[in-house]
Amino acid sequence: MRRKRRDNEKAKNLIGTWKKLLGYCRRYLAVFLIAILCAAAGTILTLAGPDQLSKLTDTITEGIAPGTSIDMDKIRDIGLFLVGLYVLSYMLSAVQGCLMATVTMRVSKQMRSDISRKINRLPMWYYNRTTTGDVLSRVTNDVDTIGQSLNQSIGHLISSLILFFGSLVMMLATNGWMTLTAVGASLLGFLIMFAIMGRSQKYFTRQQRHLGEINGHIEEIYTGHTVVKAYNGEAEAQRTFDQMNRNLCESGFFAQCLSGLMMPMMGFIGNLGYVAVCVAGGAMALRGSISFGVIVAFMMYVRYFTQPLSQIAQAVQSLQSAAAAGERVFEFLEAEEMEDESGKMEQLDRIDGSVVFDHVKFGYEDSDTTVIHDFSAKAEPGQKIAIVGPTGAGKTTMVNLLMRFHEIQGGEIRIDGTPVSRMKRETVHEQFCMVLQDTWLFEGTVRENLVYCAEHVSEEKIKNACRAVGLDHFIRTLPKGYDTVLNDQVNLSQGQKQQLTIARAMIADKPMLILDEATSSVDTRTEQQIQAAMDQLMENRTSFVIAHRLSTIKNADLILVMKDGDILESGSHEELIQKNGFYAELYNSQFEQAC
Repeated sequence: MRRKRRDNEKAKNLIGTWKKLLGYCRRYLAVFLIAILCAAAGTILTLAGPDQLSKLTDTITEGIAPGTSIDMDKIRDIGLFLVGLYVLSYMLSAVQGCLMATVTMRVSKQMRSDISRKINRLPMWYYNRTTTGDVLSRVTNDVDTIGQSLNQSIGHLISSLILFFGSLVMMLATNGWMTLTAVGASLLGFLIMFAIMGRSQKYFTRQQRHLGEINGHIEEIYTGHTVVKAYNGEAEAQRTFDQMNRNLCESGFFAQCLSGLMMPMMGFIGNLGYVAVCVAGGAMALRGSISFGVIVAFMMYVRYFTQPLSQIAQAVQSLQSAAAAGERVFEFLEAEEMEDESGKMEQLDRIDGSVVFDHVKFGYEDSDTTVIHDFSAKAEPGQKIAIVGPTGAGKTTMVNLLMRFHEIQGGEIRIDGTPVSRMKRETVHEQFCMVLQDTWLFEGTVRENLVYCAEHVSEEKIKNACRAVGLDHFIRTLPKGYDTVLNDQVNLSQGQKQQLTIARAMIADKPMLILDEATSSVDTRTEQQIQAAMDQLMENRTSFVIAHRLSTIKNADLILVMKDGDILESGSHEELIQKNGFYAELYNSQFEQAC
């Protein structure tokens, strides 16, 4: 299940993570600074508005007094100045938004590109101890969190801070007593709001926990729907769901009720400030201490003073989430990579297909246990080598070592006399085509899946491969034949998927072949058809076959019987049966089961 991060999760090393994030943005630093300056300038222009409104109000007030007239020229000038002020402020804010969006999108793009390249440079053992969902979450959720937080929070934080302190300074410069009145009334409202926020946090935490529980339950029941129905577990599953649903409803009710008070509370704080300003300002105006224009200006300043506080809190929280996401991204980008192979120049221009395992020793990087103790074997060119044994014997591990998916810790593996450790991994991979037990098909046409990474493949070669594995007729029955897109709407059995991957290997036509339980998911009749095609494919090719069904490897030139990382027996099928050892025991047990 994909890891879900709570919004209030914090980075362990906040300062270090932000240094790395800022380093990532270094190439866009100039644009970044321009965006911040635009945000600051736009906010400062906004703060100048109330002062001009105060002058406008005072001009009107003076003009309606007996024996006087309103100075319309002055009102026009002030009005035009205000319009220009707000238009310029809007334009600066719009420019800041566009610049920040550009920077954050490019930073996110660069991060995704770096992660994509990093994926190809990480050793196989990293993926053995890291779930696919976790890697996917870093590429998608974490990078998106960083981008959105940087885009929305930085500009808002700068604007809110300037607006908060700027409005406070402007109020102090205008009138000290009115400032105390406005700030005192606002702080009273904020104390009430923070008390509510403190009470609501636990309900939000509980709501997220209950939401995760119910999502997990639904996923489990949906995935195992057939098993649930087979065991008549619908009633029990429903009871569990109902209880989880009640818990979620209860915690969600309190969380949403309390959070729903926030907006009304913000309105209450603003209105309380307005009332306080009006009452205190009216009293001072009657005494002649201030003009009505000052009251109007303070009503604007109160709004500018109260609004930024909630925006600052949201921005800080968002930046904390960005830091937490950044920490996960940088943890992935800084993971240990495979060794640099730029200096390895060994090539295999002409392949005979000789493979030698010389006293190979191996244990996984994150474990002290030795999996392969002392493996030695030789495959002559064109031979079919079968590797058999119980689960956990090390069969697949040996193939992975041959492909250099893992690095051996002792001994040597040679292809045509050349150690694979002296060749680039790409050079080794070019010599093999693989058919694995776990099939892999991507969303594309049947033809695209068949010719994956192969160039200049003729239509006849594609169809011949499909005929060989018994798949041509089925493909021609699809809506668009070989041009049918494989997606959720195309229902393929596991056996048909396996046939496609086998046909893909036949089309690749590499010098050597690896089959890892290639026919484990097909029926007996299809297996016989595929086996005949495989026998044809393996002619004059060195082939390594990992098989559970021993009947499929009776014609192998050499059978290696493995157990606990060692070779117990080796020889042809007839030789091993005559020995009446471990292989004979395995073969006879399968024969008895088949009977």
